[in-house]
Amino acid sequence: MSTTPDVPEEAWSGVHRGPLRVGEWVRLVDAKGRRHNFCLEPGKRFFSNRGHVEHDEMIGREEGFTVTASTGGEYLVFRPLLSEFVVSMPRGAAVVYPKDAAQIVAMVDIFPGADVVEAGVGSGALTCSLLRAVGPHGRVRSFERREEFADVARRNVTQFFGGDHPAWSLTLGDLAEALPASGEQCDRVILDMLAPWECLDAAAGALRPGGIVCAYVATTTQLSRFTETVRVHGGFTEPQAWESLVRDWHVEGLAVRPGHKMIGHTAFLVTARRMAPGQKAPMKKRRPAPGAYGVDYTGPRPDGIPLEVPADQPPSEESAG
Repeated sequence: MSTTPDVPEEAWSGVHRGPLRVGEWVRLVDAKGRRHNFCLEPGKRFFSNRGHVEHDEMIGREEGFTVTASTGGEYLVFRPLLSEFVVSMPRGAAVVYPKDAAQIVAMVDIFPGADVVEAGVGSGALTCSLLRAVGPHGRVRSFERREEFADVARRNVTQFFGGDHPAWSLTLGDLAEALPASGEQCDRVILDMLAPWECLDAAAGALRPGGIVCAYVATTTQLSRFTETVRVHGGFTEPQAWESLVRDWHVEGLAVRPGHKMIGHTAFLVTARRMAPGQKAPMKKRRPAPGAYGVDYTGPRPDGIPLEVPADQPPSEESAG
């Protein structure tokens, strides 16, 4: 009989200690690294090309053991980590990958008790990380325009935490309209959507001074448009943009080399901090690269940057005026 105490229910961590129990999800991994997630139910069997495994063989045992399928194949048995759960969860929209969720939690400083607003709930992957970070005393308010995505996210988040998390609310609607209508403030705003610049005014109106806005965008055109919109707004610090790449390594004695696979580009992250009412951050003294704001550029234009015109082209009325 295990004497390991379980994680307190009031922590709402989505994690258990001790013996595996009915209704929990487990993760089986074979010798080739193939993974299978499923819920433990009495009397049921898990089937694969290696035969079957009885659920009853796993229920009541401490995780971290191996089971042998009916045809002899072996599987490692563990509870799935959050990073493993989100990449295998049912999807409505694309998920925020664990490497990006980790960057958001750390670099946007999602703290216990924080009041976080999320626009674009997707399949609920980032939501799980945000709820884990704010804890039961914080708050995560998610806004989703599409009902089918909201339904998938609700099922995934509820499955991971084993119930309706007390810190989470999910609103079907547009953040650009719903957040200002609520009149409520927040500490952080995460924008995971096609056109996050459309929600910047709403985010600015809701963020407390010192709060952070973060956009998660897939393309360089989205990255440019959002970054320049933040600059033109004037109520934020200079936006910071980056991406993270993850590469594994093969380590075997003296054979140490980069792995053949890596998690490359998934998305760009852009962050900026909210200034106090009526305050503006000092203008960044920079000379834009040649052509950065030339005739082909159609996005927001920071103050003091004129339209650049090639030397062999006469100025237009817009650039001359």
